[in-house]
Amino acid sequence: MAVTKAARNKFEGLIAPHLGIVVDVLGVKDVGEGTIIAGDGAAYYEANVEVLALRPELQEVVFGRIKDITDFGAFLTMGPVDGMIHISQTMDDFVSFSKDKVLLGRDTKRTLRVGDLCTARVIAVSYKDIANPKIGLTMRQPWLGKAEWSEKPAAKEGEEEKEEKKEDKKEDKKEKKEEKK
Repeated sequence: MAVTKAARNKFEGLIAPHLGIVVDVLGVKDVGEGTIIAGDGAAYYEANVEVLALRPELQEVVFGRIKDITDFGAFLTMGPVDGMIHISQTMDDFVSFSKDKVLLGRDTKRTLRVGDLCTARVIAVSYKDIANPKIGLTMRQPWLGKAEWSEKPAAKEGEEEKEEKKEDKKEDKKEKKEEKK
């Protein structure tokens, strides 16, 4: 128990490029013989520790909740860490920022608000500042972004409406021809 407690104190919250972000210590596997250093009354043990860590990989698809929206983009919470989505990467549209902390697409009328659940793709990971890793995200690809955005691809929404209107006009013309006969 003491070894597990010491491992938790040492590793939980640790951020390292080769591990990622350590979320939890799951357990201690093997504990070797203890060593006592002269002048220090503590015993030191070599141990194998099993940890749960989040290590974002490039091109990985992640799911999270919008934590904050600023004039330059949105922050997506992915468990123990936040990723940043630049305003140009939020959607395939011209995006404007409102004072109500809402991002609005000009043509598609899509909105992004604090608290929205979204899917994004990891496009950059930097551990330059170990205390604050940077994760860049995008939602511009099909099937990324808010769930309701995936129901119809944005570029095709207007095209489908035009097609439906054309079909309705054709049907009306056929009905008029049949009425004249």
